[in-house]
Amino acid sequence: QSQFVESGGGLVQPGGSLRLSCLASGFTLDPFAVAWFRQVSGKEREEVSCISARDSYTKYADSVKGRFSTSRDNAKRTVYLQINGLRPEDTALYWCAAANSGSCKGRLVYGYRGQGTQVTVSA
Repeated sequence: QSQFVESGGGLVQPGGSLRLSCLASGFTLDPFAVAWFRQVSGKEREEVSCISARDSYTKYADSVKGRFSTSRDNAKRTVYLQINGLRPEDTALYWCAAANSGSCKGRLVYGYRGQGTQVTVSA
């Protein structure tokens, strides 16, 4: 089955850092913009970042600007999310998905979602 496989989550103290990885399994990553999402049970999902397919254009949710950074290595079929300055409110299930476009702009539909990786921020 073609989907992303996320890893890198865990339990971290406030102020700590994590790097999440998202491996494209069974499909070619190159043509797609890729977004990271997060969700807390019972709440709506939040798109935290997006990176375009070719020019590495990125955008971030206001809640994570300056702390989160996304990048990609198409040769490794992997997209990354570097998270610094973690806060308890960052606790969530994080996953990535590919847009139906190479751009992060416009009305996008996402697919190839993986199972996600849990990030828990607690002292």
